[in-house]
Amino acid sequence: MKANAKQTKPSPHVQKKRRKRREEILHAALRAFRIKGYHATTLDDIADHLGVRKTALYHYFPDKETILYECHRESLGEIKRLLTEAQELESATERLAHVIREHVRVMTDTLEGSPLAFEVPALSGRRQSQVIAARDRYERELRQIIDDGIKKKEFRQVDSKLAAFAILGAINWIARWYQPEGPLQGAELGSQFADYLVGGLSCR
Repeated sequence: MKANAKQTKPSPHVQKKRRKRREEILHAALRAFRIKGYHATTLDDIADHLGVRKTALYHYFPDKETILYECHRESLGEIKRLLTEAQELESATERLAHVIREHVRVMTDTLEGSPLAFEVPALSGRRQSQVIAARDRYERELRQIIDDGIKKKEFRQVDSKLAAFAILGAINWIARWYQPEGPLQGAELGSQFADYLVGGLSCR
């Protein structure tokens, strides 16, 4: 049995092609979700963005909810990475600015402006719980950065929970108005958000 399994394992080239196709499907779904919303989007809509038939999607994902869940997993992986990067920075001001800039980039580039943050209730049971738990961990990390800044007198005395909610609310709301083809791109938008949101906490 082991020999047969080894013989049927796809080659690295085939695996690479499958990963690339899988990513293309996820990003086609994100574009469709941005345009029509998750509930109004069909698998046919996603397939149309790729120029394929709906049946081609079933080789990678069994249903639309699984596609939504994998989109969440991709974005949460990016969030985890940016938090790790932020830990390498010296000051709370630098860490918070990095998190905000990179979170905006995730919203505008990785998610292409798709409103995933508002689609968590569409996930069922365990999937929804996992996404909410990861989102809660992110919020706690953000609050910790703000608390550290307050302790070191980089930030004013504020309620870190409310401050984190304000930051996350502002960033998540980007999905309601951002247009990828518009004049304002992710990097510039992220820098402006960091200036406004970090500046609002600064003691200086």
